[in-house]
Amino acid sequence: MITKKTPDGPRLQTVIDALLTRMSEEDYDPEEYAKMLDQLTKLYKLKEIESRERVSKDTLVLVTANLIGIVLILGYEKANVITTKALSFVTRLR
Repeated sequence: MITKKTPDGPRLQTVIDALLTRMSEEDYDPEEYAKMLDQLTKLYKLKEIESRERVSKDTLVLVTANLIGIVLILGYEKANVITTKALSFVTRLR
């Protein structure tokens, strides 16, 4: 999935840091601490969703170039006989 990067990343980390600091500074009753822990869990889930790996432009260019190369080779092969190992020019996935 290709998604746009949201500008909330640094703010989300700031909120997480502030909550962790608040949790470590004071003694809370178990109910209050459980609520803060629940909020912290929700914030980490948001951060995980936000930080999904995205496809870079370099990868898209590489895939497009490989597909164009394959189409050109197949088109030439359909019209003429390939006597060399032309398919070795296609880069392999890493």
